[in-house]
Amino acid sequence: MSEAVKLAVIGGSGLYNLPDITDMQAHEIDTPFGKPSNPIMIGTLKSTKIAFLARHGAGHVLSPALVPQRANMYALKSLGVRFIISANACGSLREAIAPGHIALPDQIIDYNIGTRERSFFNEEGLIAHVSVADPFDEYLRQQLYQALTAVDATVHDGGTFLIEDGPRFATRAESHLFRAWGCDLIGMTAAPEAFLAREAEMAYASIAHVTDYDSWHEEEEPVSVEMVLKTVSANVEYIKQAIVKVVENIDLDMQTPSHTALTSAITTQASAITEEAKEKLYHVVKRVLNL
Repeated sequence: MSEAVKLAVIGGSGLYNLPDITDMQAHEIDTPFGKPSNPIMIGTLKSTKIAFLARHGAGHVLSPALVPQRANMYALKSLGVRFIISANACGSLREAIAPGHIALPDQIIDYNIGTRERSFFNEEGLIAHVSVADPFDEYLRQQLYQALTAVDATVHDGGTFLIEDGPRFATRAESHLFRAWGCDLIGMTAAPEAFLAREAEMAYASIAHVTDYDSWHEEEEPVSVEMVLKTVSANVEYIKQAIVKVVENIDLDMQTPSHTALTSAITTQASAITEEAKEKLYHVVKRVLNL
């Protein structure tokens, strides 16, 4: 595409059905890390180009551990994306954050113990150590908070998001452990997605929409797929309305700390960076290496 697409939404395919979106087209993109989860859908919303990516593929066929995270992030970066809104269904670990509510977490505990695609910089030839002390972009978080408030969603500003491997739900013992750690939400997909976005210098924030109380809340039924899907459909309507509000108000040319994350992060000496690494990571590192 000749025109950069600066805003992307990652979530279920139900988010594509915005009433005001036009010119929606599917784009097949190849990356050095394989194909993304699904063709990237690009349309126009209030004169703004916007990309949509179904994280789990069409028909929800990819489990959390099988989502091609690096391909997804690289494909979006190659389009020119600067801001990513991620919709993440999750459980609540706090009484006050009830099913049907929406949270905008500001911290992550990454409890993935499987082998997910964790970094762009874990291969020979180019190493970087990127700071993710604050893993969600604060400017984008506040844009989402204002938008969700404007559409009358019940929204919680902040919180710690525990990301587990899945695809199973947590045991009661695990759920109580995560509460003791100070976690507020539990999900399966925001990490390493948030970390890869930061490595690629894209601003990322999660709309964590609460579907259940996980298994710690013994006065409620244990979490089930039926329970999750019922609440998701209601939450998606709020998210779709909020996306329209964000498009109306966000400055897509705003530079936040996310957009310069690689400035002092590359530790490999310039003379030692391989041409293979430069080629493979071109869209990730072209700014900082002046490619």
